[in-house]
Amino acid sequence: MIPLNHYLILGAILFALSVVGIFLNRKNIVIILMAIELLLLAVNMNFVAFSHYLGDTAGQVFVFFILTVAAAEAAIGLAILIVVFRNRRSINVEDLDTLKG
Repeated sequence: MIPLNHYLILGAILFALSVVGIFLNRKNIVIILMAIELLLLAVNMNFVAFSHYLGDTAGQVFVFFILTVAAAEAAIGLAILIVVFRNRRSINVEDLDTLKG
């Protein structure tokens, strides 16, 4: 059986990669959304690891809620991205700094 610390280390590595992906890539919205999804999945892995380690299913229930929110975030984010691309013909983040209501 794989010990808990291996799961936590892998979750920390995935979390760090997603944070680095968000801060280093400030040009492409798609990659930023993918980094946010990776961040949520790293948190989910920690929830599942602790849930299994403690023998409690509460962590797995939280994972279902987080996955639901992540799916809604991805759908709404991609819908906004499509609308912005239709209006601006670019998904470059630097071109989106002058949004008007």
